[in-house]
Amino acid sequence: MIERTLVLIKPDGVRRGLIGEIISRFERKGFRIVAMKMMRMSRPQAMEFYSVHADKPFYKDLVEFITSGPIVAMILEGDSAISVVRNMIGATDGRKAAPGTIRGDFALSIQENVVHASDSPESYEREYKIVFSENDFVSY
Repeated sequence: MIERTLVLIKPDGVRRGLIGEIISRFERKGFRIVAMKMMRMSRPQAMEFYSVHADKPFYKDLVEFITSGPIVAMILEGDSAISVVRNMIGATDGRKAAPGTIRGDFALSIQENVVHASDSPESYEREYKIVFSENDFVSY
């Protein structure tokens, strides 16, 4: 089933020059980029984006980190995009992520884990609207 998923290359991935490598992995896997931009996430956007974690002790750190520098946001489209992309990025804690996954190869810690990807269709529907508008999408 063709799906869309949101992927963020976080400030650590941008800072470390990993944008091209990460995008290449998704393109080689056959995903289409149907929306993409480099941006700084505002504090209100970050608070809304991570609102599902608002009651957790690490919420403030998530908001601080994602707003600490530029990010690359993209929408990928392809077969079973949500589950395939989640498998490609690996476990949230980069120290536990399998080698060969994006986090396994590049993450430095549970926070500096290079990328975010939607974990369900519901998450995608909520998350992409925080970063993109319908006018940002292209088809080809």
